[in-house]
Amino acid sequence: MALFQSGNPTLSEKFFNTTATRNAQLQGVMSVRGTINKFGFLMLMVIGGAAYTWHLYYEQNAGLMSTFMIVGLFGGLIAAIAMSFKPVWAPYLAPAYGIFEGLFIGALSAVVNDMFAKKYPGLVLNAVGLTFGVSLAMFLLYNFRIIKATEKFKSVIISATVGIAIFYGICMLLRLFGVQLDFMNITNGGMLGIGISLFVVAIAALNLILDFDMIERGAEMGAPKFMEWYGAFGLLVTIVWLYIEILKLLARLANNRN
Repeated sequence: MALFQSGNPTLSEKFFNTTATRNAQLQGVMSVRGTINKFGFLMLMVIGGAAYTWHLYYEQNAGLMSTFMIVGLFGGLIAAIAMSFKPVWAPYLAPAYGIFEGLFIGALSAVVNDMFAKKYPGLVLNAVGLTFGVSLAMFLLYNFRIIKATEKFKSVIISATVGIAIFYGICMLLRLFGVQLDFMNITNGGMLGIGISLFVVAIAALNLILDFDMIERGAEMGAPKFMEWYGAFGLLVTIVWLYIEILKLLARLANNRN
């Protein structure tokens, strides 16, 4: 069996292999359709959480919004780590992860939207539209095998994703020591920052190809039914990342043109 490779650490061969036969006869088996349905449910959780913190911000309750933003950030991180070690918990934790991410994204989006209200009205709406548009385009490219998840393709995308993670980690470490990299600030419209954003958006989008491949292979292997929740969770992780990167890119473009 070909090794699973994905730039998304939540979707790996280890989890599909170790759960391929566990309780499969009792639970049924994973399907692509079932995974997509569960992903749709998780998106509703994200939208609900995002709408709540967005509403708090525009109701002049920024303090409470900030609290929920922090809860969403760390709650989502804890849920993601827990599912990475215990995929069997995904049916219970994946919806919670969706709500947590919604709380965080809604707060972040509200702040950015307000920040760029004059320079770029509708920035957040455009970011949402682009995220879904890019995701649909990647799905079609994968579905019609225009882009194939070959071993070479996987290696390149995984390497790039790891490189981005290391780069972001270094930037965060430098910030802790008081070193500010201006080109990483979304209020900076320099060409370097825009170029980095374009590259990261492209890699995030291409990670969707790997995620679709992992889900399809998991279904072909006959993974247990609960892995549909895990696959939907993994796909959501990538799409949330893609949205945040598109939001940053549009913000930098707005600053560049003004």
